[in-house]
Amino acid sequence: MYPIFRMIKGVAQSLRAEKLDFFDTHVSHHICWPWDLDFWFELNNGRTLTLFDLGRVPHSIRIGIIGLVRKKGWAMAVAGVSVRYRKRVRAFHKVEMHTRLIGWDERFVYMEQSLWRKGECTCNMLLRAAVTDKNGIVAPQKVPEAMGIDLQSPELPAWVQSWIAADAERPWPPEPNPHETRP
Repeated sequence: MYPIFRMIKGVAQSLRAEKLDFFDTHVSHHICWPWDLDFWFELNNGRTLTLFDLGRVPHSIRIGIIGLVRKKGWAMAVAGVSVRYRKRVRAFHKVEMHTRLIGWDERFVYMEQSLWRKGECTCNMLLRAAVTDKNGIVAPQKVPEAMGIDLQSPELPAWVQSWIAADAERPWPPEPNPHETRP
């Protein structure tokens, strides 16, 4: 089940928090509840992706994007992620989530999110998102322009550019597995 009450709490807190500049980091605090666990009694990898919503939406509110998106009739969609899991998070562990905008290219916005426990990073995610309207993808540069902000994306770090290039090599749609058997 989607953590709607946690999202409501995060949104309410972000509406009261001070505004952030585009490239500032939003920090939020969370608890791994028993319903977030997998079969091995640690934070489920899929649930981790859902919990990262609890950082992205408040971050987007604090930098002013959500208000603009709603006003323009736009939407936001996740277009790809890459996650590294390195440390276990178990029931009742408290974690600190960091969410930041890295930059954008002609089609997508790139964000980084991470979970921290006792000063150690438990997982880190690179995310590609798109702002969309009824005609498809809205060029990310139009977002700060529509907000009246004169802002260009910083150059994307080499590791982000490498991920973009590697992901572009993946076939789409996926090719069928020649070894696959069907009943």
